Amino acid sequence: MTDQSGSHDYGPSLRKLRFLVVDDFENFRNSMRQMLRSLGAEKIELVHNGSAAVQRCTYDHFDVLLCNYNLGEGKSGQHVLEELRHRKLLHHSSLFLMVTAETSREMVMGAREYHPDAYLTKPINRAMLEKRLGALAERREALLPITRAMDLEDYPEAIQQCLALLPKHRRHRTWIYKTLADLYFRVGDLGQARKIYDEVLSQRSLSWARLGKARVMLAEGYHGEVTSDLQQLIEDHPDYLEAYDLMAESLKRTGKPGQAQKILLKAAELSPNALLRQRDLATLATQNQDIDTAAEAWRRAVTLGTWSVHDSPEHHLALGRSLSDLSEADPTGEGREQADEALRILKQLERKFPEAPDIGARSMLVRSRIQAARGDRETAQKYLEEARSALPEDKLTADSGLDLAKSLYRLGNNQEAERLLSSLAQKFESEPEVLEQIETLMDEPVGLQQRLQARTLNREGIQAYEKGALGEAAGHFEKALDIVPNHAALNLNLVQIRMKQMDEGDTQVVRQHALAQCRRCLQALENLPPQHRQYRRYLALRRKLEHIE
Repeated sequence: MTDQSGSHDYGPSLRKLRFLVVDDFENFRNSMRQMLRSLGAEKIELVHNGSAAVQRCTYDHFDVLLCNYNLGEGKSGQHVLEELRHRKLLHHSSLFLMVTAETSREMVMGAREYHPDAYLTKPINRAMLEKRLGALAERREALLPITRAMDLEDYPEAIQQCLALLPKHRRHRTWIYKTLADLYFRVGDLGQARKIYDEVLSQRSLSWARLGKARVMLAEGYHGEVTSDLQQLIEDHPDYLEAYDLMAESLKRTGKPGQAQKILLKAAELSPNALLRQRDLATLATQNQDIDTAAEAWRRAVTLGTWSVHDSPEHHLALGRSLSDLSEADPTGEGREQADEALRILKQLERKFPEAPDIGARSMLVRSRIQAARGDRETAQKYLEEARSALPEDKLTADSGLDLAKSLYRLGNNQEAERLLSSLAQKFESEPEVLEQIETLMDEPVGLQQRLQARTLNREGIQAYEKGALGEAAGHFEKALDIVPNHAALNLNLVQIRMKQMDEGDTQVVRQHALAQCRRCLQALENLPPQHRQYRRYLALRRKLEHIE
C-alpha cells in the first residue's frame, strides 16, 4: 500500500504476519521487537538460541524469521536454517532473513547453500529493515497462491497458479519462471522444464537457468554435453556451488569418479561448512581408494555434525574405518596416531549414539582390525567374536556384512569371508553399489597399501597389453596376483594373455606351462558369485580353455 506522499505503508501486510526473532543478545532482540512494532507488526516472539528456534518452529508456524548467524554456543543460524529446511518446518510462504555482523566468505558461502531469503548486516536501523522486509512481504503476499499449493505438495496446482500469475506480476517474473521450471522438473515434465529454461536463456544468460537446463539434460541422458556446459558455467561463476555438485554427478555417471572427486574437492574448499558435500566427497574418495582425502572429509563431516540435523553415526564409523585403513601399514609413528584417533572416534560414537542399530557391534569390528594390525590377535579375535554374536548373519545389512567380511579377512578367515560375501551378493543382487563394494573386497581382501600396489601393477599390465607387449603384461599381472591371488579381473587378464600367446604360437611360451597357469587362475575363481561383473567373462574363458585342452 502507498500513502499520499508516495512512500509504501507496509503496516497492514506486516500486521498479519507472525515473527520470530532469534539472537543471543537480549538488547538486540528487544531492539528488533521495537522496530518491528513501529512498522506495524504485532505478533512477535523472541528466542535466545538456535535450539529454541527449532523447537518453536516444530510446534508453531512463523511467517518471518529474523535469525542471527552467530548464536553463541550451540546451533548457528546456518544450522537453524538447515534443520528447518530438512524437516520441512519452514513453509514455502515463510521468509528467513539471516542477520549477521560478519560477512566472511566462509559464512556467506555456507549459509547461502540453504537459500535464506535475504541477509541483513548489523547494525540494522528502521529504514533498512522497512525497505528490505517490506519488499519481501509484498512479494510473499503476491505469490501466496503458488507457495500455499507447494506447501500442500500439490504441484500441478502450483504450476497452474504460476501460469495464472505470470502475466499479472512482471516484477516477480524471474521468481515465477524459476519456480515453474523447478515444478515441471519435479513432476517429471522435462520437456516443459527445458522449454522454460530455453525461453529465459534466449533473453539473458542467467546462471540459475543454465544450471536448471543442465539438470534437465542430465536427467535426459546428455552426459557429455552437460559436463561441457557446466564447466563453462563454473568458469563464468566460480562461486556457483550447485554447478560443481551437478558436474560431479555428471562425471560419476560417465565413469570418471577421479575427476568427479576433484570437482567436489574444489567445491568443499570454497564452502567448507557444507556437511553433506563433505560426506559425498568422503564417500567418493573412499571408492577411489584415496583414503587420505576420505579421512579428512569424514573428519570435517564429524566436526560439522556437532550441531547439525545431518549428524549421523555412519560418519563417525566411516572416519574410524578410514583411519584404521591408513594405520595398517604403519604400526608405529603416524600409523599409531591414526589408530589411536580411530579408537577415540569409536568411543565417541558409542557414547553419542548408544541407540543406533548395530553400532556397538560394527564399532567392535573396526577395533578388531586395529588390534590385528597391531599384532594383538587375541584381542582382535575377542572383538570379532563379540561382534558376530550381536550380528545374526540372516539379518545383516550390507554395511554390517561388509565390515564383518573385512574383519574375517584380516584375521585370516578367508574361506568364511568369501562364503559371507557370496551370500551378501545374492541378498543384495539388485543393488549395484553394494555389489561393487562386495566385488572390490572379494578381489582385494588386503590392506590399503597392498591394494594400491596391486592396482598400479594391473594398470601397467593393461598398458603393456595395449602396446602388444604380452610377455611384459603377463609379468605385471603375475606380480599383482602375488598380492591379491583371488582378484577376478587380474586372473582373467592373465588367462586371456596366455591364450592369446598360445593362439599366436609365441615361442617364448611353453604350452603345457601356460595351460597349467590358466587352470590355476580359473580354479582361484571357482567360488566367484554369479552376480560378480566378471562372472560371464569367467565362464567364457573357462569354456575356451576346455575347448583348447
